[in-house]
Amino acid sequence: MVFEAFEVGTVPFNSDGWGPPDASDTSSTSVAAANLLPNVPFASFSRSEKLGRVADWTRALSNPSARPHTGSKSDPSAIFDFSAFAVDEGFGLTNSGGNADEDAAFRLVDGKPPPRPKFGPKWRFNQYHNRNQLPQRRDEEVEAKKREAEKDRARRDRLYNNNRNNIHQQRREAAAFKSSVDIQPEWNMLEQIPFSTFSKLSFTVQEPEDLLLCGGLESYDRSYDRITPKADRRLERFKNRGFKVTTSDDLVIRRLAKEDKATVFATDAILAALMCAPRSVYSWDLVIQRVGNKLFFDKRDGSPLDLLSVHETSQEPLPEAKDDINSAHSLGVEAANINQNFAQQVLVRNGKRVTFDEPIPNVNEGEENASIAYRYRRWKLDDSMYLVARCELQSTVDLNNQRSFLTLNALNEFDPKYSGVDWRQKLETQRGAVLANELKNNGNKLAKWTAQALLANADMMKIGFVSRVHPRDHRNHVILSVLGYKPKDFAGQINLNTNNMWGIVKSIVDLCMKLSEGKYVLVKDPSKPQVRIYEVPADAFDNDYVEEPLPEDEQVQPPEENTDAGAETNGASSTNIAAKDKKSEAEA
Repeated sequence: MVFEAFEVGTVPFNSDGWGPPDASDTSSTSVAAANLLPNVPFASFSRSEKLGRVADWTRALSNPSARPHTGSKSDPSAIFDFSAFAVDEGFGLTNSGGNADEDAAFRLVDGKPPPRPKFGPKWRFNQYHNRNQLPQRRDEEVEAKKREAEKDRARRDRLYNNNRNNIHQQRREAAAFKSSVDIQPEWNMLEQIPFSTFSKLSFTVQEPEDLLLCGGLESYDRSYDRITPKADRRLERFKNRGFKVTTSDDLVIRRLAKEDKATVFATDAILAALMCAPRSVYSWDLVIQRVGNKLFFDKRDGSPLDLLSVHETSQEPLPEAKDDINSAHSLGVEAANINQNFAQQVLVRNGKRVTFDEPIPNVNEGEENASIAYRYRRWKLDDSMYLVARCELQSTVDLNNQRSFLTLNALNEFDPKYSGVDWRQKLETQRGAVLANELKNNGNKLAKWTAQALLANADMMKIGFVSRVHPRDHRNHVILSVLGYKPKDFAGQINLNTNNMWGIVKSIVDLCMKLSEGKYVLVKDPSKPQVRIYEVPADAFDNDYVEEPLPEDEQVQPPEENTDAGAETNGASSTNIAAKDKKSEAEA
């Protein structure tokens, strides 16, 4: 083997310190330039550049099985690896007449990543337990994570679909609500108004005029403001209840209509249902009667407006099975009873009652009625149109030597699993969270209570928090807390716009005033955010109109037999049935 002569270049001397001399020295610069090897490219050094490693001390030597088999004597996992420059023409190894086998085995350190390992249990074991293994490529790791995430997502989708098909099947079917009134085929639909048009309405009314104040009120017991979940009180039952008389049956409203005091007549509950219609989910209905130039807004006997909705605006609706104590109908009856009992229990029971101009109308002598007052107020809707509404107050209290009127209502907790918030744990420390959760689940009910307080010009609205003694006991309840709010401030908190409320009422009134004389029904669609107006016969809801469908044995009977049976007595009916049986036997 013949080797070329090797000459050692001149090494410059740096008198100022360690390292090469300063480039400003011309003599040192010429010496350094003479020492540069030929055919070796020069590049300035930068910390941001990724330089190759001559010696790699991070190679894994403890796992020989993980090394790839190359068939050469040189191990690529060794510390010194110069294989990358074995055939580099810059060093002249292939053209220098050296040994070809040694040149092929001669390798340098390569900055390329190791080959991609096969996926399997062995790879997973090495990934998590063998920390000395070289890290995997970034793009391969991202792809592997994506595949794992896709598998997890597919698994979650399968579990979710299985749960929806099995466990939540009953709750999804309960989302199909039914109409509050059976739409008869002879009814003629006149108007269909979507709720999206209500949000754009606005109307400003002047200050109303108080026409009359009837009934009597008892004082509010302030000790209930200090009730806490740890010091609760049992909810009692009372026999004296308030009489929910509809608009056209109210004797005072009839008298005001004869005196031509207004054109439109309604109650605060009916007006609140119209004002808060865009927030409603359950179906409800109103009866509209046009008599001459007068307009009466009524409710049917057994109407959903007599009950209180529970969990109406929640994301998961309640099941409609009436035999369940947590169904929508059962909770509505329970909430109505709780609300009436609460309004009587929080009063000072000393026999003293503040009486007003006239007694409660439609109450017979000797009947004991609850602490209630009707305030008849008149609003001006137009130059020739006035509205009179009967507004309800439940209690009074003296504040700063002035008499203040209150409205009393109660929220009820039936099962913390449905609401998501346990009142006994959160009500004392996190009242805001409890109230926010109730606004989410019962937003329509709270909005209607606020609208009624605003219509009655109440100074304060008291809201009680009543819960069951046990989630499965719907007869016994306890009062956990009582909070007070000013109606105007609370309306601002729940985003209840007064001008928008009156805009909805004004649009409905203007629409109904264009109709001819007769009876109409305004129905909230059970599945769509809209209301419909139907023209119905004059005797549509007379003679104890039944809201629910009749049993099957009564449905198969033709209407002629029903009318005949209604004119006959029970004895005559039984005689006719016996005669028909004998006639059929004789023919046989």
